[in-house]
Amino acid sequence: MSVQTSPLALGTEKIGKLLIHYSLPAIVAMTASSLYNMMDSIFIGHGVGHLAIAGLAITLPFMNIAAAFGSLVGVGASTLVSMKMGQKDLKSATDILGNVILLNLLIGSLFTLTSLCFLDPILRFFGASDATLPYARDYMKVILWGNIITHVYMGLNEVVRASGYPQKAMLATLFAVVINGVLNALFIFALDMGIQGAALGTITAQFLALCGILFHFFNPKSFIHFQRGIFNMKRKLVFGMLAIGLSPFLMNLCSCMVVILINNGLKNHGGDMAIGAFGIVNRISFLFIMIIMGFNQGMQPIAGYNYGARQLDRVVKILRYTIGCAVGVATTGFLICQFFPRPMIYLFTTKKELIDIAARGLRIVLAFFPAVGFQMVTSSFFQSIGMAKKAIFLSLTRQLLFLIPCLLILPNIFGEIGVWISIPVADVIAFITALFMLIWQLRYFRQLKTTKA
Repeated sequence: MSVQTSPLALGTEKIGKLLIHYSLPAIVAMTASSLYNMMDSIFIGHGVGHLAIAGLAITLPFMNIAAAFGSLVGVGASTLVSMKMGQKDLKSATDILGNVILLNLLIGSLFTLTSLCFLDPILRFFGASDATLPYARDYMKVILWGNIITHVYMGLNEVVRASGYPQKAMLATLFAVVINGVLNALFIFALDMGIQGAALGTITAQFLALCGILFHFFNPKSFIHFQRGIFNMKRKLVFGMLAIGLSPFLMNLCSCMVVILINNGLKNHGGDMAIGAFGIVNRISFLFIMIIMGFNQGMQPIAGYNYGARQLDRVVKILRYTIGCAVGVATTGFLICQFFPRPMIYLFTTKKELIDIAARGLRIVLAFFPAVGFQMVTSSFFQSIGMAKKAIFLSLTRQLLFLIPCLLILPNIFGEIGVWISIPVADVIAFITALFMLIWQLRYFRQLKTTKA
């Protein structure tokens, strides 16, 4: 029996089938995005060397900032497009398409010019040493010159998904991943272009995927498409997009601050090899996190619809299903990384010292990983039922109130190991906070049911 496609199915279809139906495309896209990031590290590790991996890890804050600006426009635009289409306001939805391109061109250009002018001081601030700076600089120069392509590609891909073509958006992401892998192998191993080859492969893959997306919007048969008069900034639409995208923008900025503190802590107490190890650990853990985020994206429309319809039993049921799936994924990641960390790290490097540090770091960072799955679903759940303040609180407090203080205090007491243990300590505190907030919310649901009865 197939899942109904009507929105009304959200209130009637079996919860398990709905979750699979809505989560699967998101999981594929999220996993592809994670593999996209892993490929650069894998090819650089084997084709350039261990110091290049450390140099790549130095650039992670840059990627967080780029993602922050990307989500500021992309997430806001996709949400606004969905709302306008639901209101049958296709003109405004089409105007948003033009404004997305203009905003991304403007923000992407300013970000590129500013970053290129102060590239070396910024990379030093991010934790680069004399040994890793050349690698980080060579990689970021190429990435920054192609930054406008990245911004427009990410923004338009969100609009494709929101305008009723989630499979096309997923295929564009998968296409970019495959092409990136092929080009990385060509540029690094065949043409011996080093770390710049990895960056060029990434930008070229995004450019080709962007061409496919542009073709979609040039097609007049697409639900929203390019038309005359849409490339004018409209204040109301721009402020609407930026207001909606502010939450993920701030979260990505917090992630940037966290990575800067981790890189500098590892640089001061462990050296370049420790930074390279964190880069590997980050890529591996991110794979499991992205799968959990896919389940969260699947949960959101189901929980939101049923909460709006006051079908609280179904709201609680989808929450339980999603928590079960997320904790299952996180537990799988925990078990693999605790008992078999080295085979995963071998994908990135064969240098024994780097493998030893990364294996130890991976075990520590994922020590309480199942709790991370629970905390992520809880935060997403509050967002799904319209409680944005609680969702933002849970998302930001883990980094601002818990992780950043740990990173400022624990390394001064325990040295390098203090940097690594800061992450699971913050995870445990965030889990406890989320647990208490969710228990309180579920009790409130029971009170509502009793009152209604």
